[in-house]
Amino acid sequence: MAETITNTTLKRRRNRYRLVIMNDDTFEEVIKFRLSRLSVYMGLSAIFVLMVGLTVALLVLTPLKYYIPGSSENGEARRELQTLKIRTDSMEQALKYKDTYLDGLKKALGAGNAIADTATLKIPKTEVSND
Repeated sequence: MAETITNTTLKRRRNRYRLVIMNDDTFEEVIKFRLSRLSVYMGLSAIFVLMVGLTVALLVLTPLKYYIPGSSENGEARRELQTLKIRTDSMEQALKYKDTYLDGLKKALGAGNAIADTATLKIPKTEVSND
């Protein structure tokens, strides 16, 4: 049973078909092909492999590789990027500490949310003695 299924599948793949492209106005055959399912499969597979190969070659052999994230060839650029990232993080942290300090200082000095007192003070006069 398994042999007959394999044989019929293989025979179907090797059956020949004719692909004819005709001129619609004159019904003249422009081009004709004799194809089988196996030849169509092999042709499409070859085109796929060729396209993948060309794409990989284009990315590997041209400067386009530098536009792919995370694919720097030399470690120096990666180290420089890491150093810049560390500096940026430390500067952000220092700015955050500075802002916190300034906010605390403003609160201590009473700037910002302090209400001006407009009431007059009545201070009793003290007598000055002449001795």
